[in-house]
Amino acid sequence: MAANNTDNNAGKQKALNMVLNQIEKTFGKGTIMRLGDASRMKVETISSGALTLDLALGGGLPKGRVIEIYGPESSGKTTVALHAVAEVQREGGIAAYVDAEHALDPAYSAALGVDIENLLISQPDTGEAALEIVDQLVRSAAVDIVVVDSVAALVPRAEIEGEMGDAHVGLQARLMSQALRKITGNIGKSGCTVIFINQLRQKIGVTYGNPETTTGGNALKYYSSVRLDIRRIQTLKKGTEEFGNRVKVKVAKNKVAPPFRIAEFDIIFGKGISTIGCLVDLAEETGILTRKGAWYSYKGENISQGRDNAIKYMEEKPEVTEEIKKLVREKLEKGAVVSANSVRKTAEDEAEEAEEELEELDE
Repeated sequence: MAANNTDNNAGKQKALNMVLNQIEKTFGKGTIMRLGDASRMKVETISSGALTLDLALGGGLPKGRVIEIYGPESSGKTTVALHAVAEVQREGGIAAYVDAEHALDPAYSAALGVDIENLLISQPDTGEAALEIVDQLVRSAAVDIVVVDSVAALVPRAEIEGEMGDAHVGLQARLMSQALRKITGNIGKSGCTVIFINQLRQKIGVTYGNPETTTGGNALKYYSSVRLDIRRIQTLKKGTEEFGNRVKVKVAKNKVAPPFRIAEFDIIFGKGISTIGCLVDLAEETGILTRKGAWYSYKGENISQGRDNAIKYMEEKPEVTEEIKKLVREKLEKGAVVSANSVRKTAEDEAEEAEEELEELDE
């Protein structure tokens, strides 16, 4: 019986080797392989610029994948995409930006760390032209990241050439479906990351469930490896002056790490994502920084009263920031459990805690 099994296995192995050789001869070497022999088993990542979001994503935005970032207006979609562009450029990569909305602000991009002198930018007139440009950039294998801003602005040629008020049912959805069928295959070969920024629309007549939907049909939902739902949850103020927004990002889909994680971080007007703010939140959660009442302490020494002052302290002392960042990364690598959506206390909460602390001291 054992001899028969051995003969069967040997026969199967011989047949398998023959068919593998035939496939490689017909379609080229590397067309089919064992997964363990693949040169890129572990997915490389790009930092999103926010440590809390990188943690929620399982390391960062995956390279060589399609990513969709969607949310309401002024929620931080373009900011997150530009931070990813800046990270790629910082590592020596080449970035391209397809500005279908014709709304890219070079000054703001530069403030976020984007090398605008070397950023490739295209402002196509039609959706077909935009997606053909994306496909050619991806196929070149010379570009590391391409951002399309936004899907809603990819207007089909027939709609542009037609009259105002003409109905073009499903035209954009068909355009996206056809383009993504072509682009995804080339992305896998070139390792280029493509980020699509998308807008939200309301479904009419939806009584139960979420009435919100993204533009461009369902194709992008299927082809995306990561989908990020970004929302503004709080306006940051100093007195009456607004200086930024607190945003919450839900990882609505993730093919390379566990999905449905949530991250929160600050976006400062004119400066972008507050990386030090993210670091303060994670350092507190991992126990590197300790907080008693409104006071933050590091290595047993009080460094500031209130979160904003803790950020200011770390901005003024880059050597301490690097030290804390290193300790946080070490803790996370060892498997420290954090919620990623670090809860930010308001100035009122911190003031109340400070008052309680003073009352305790008086007693």
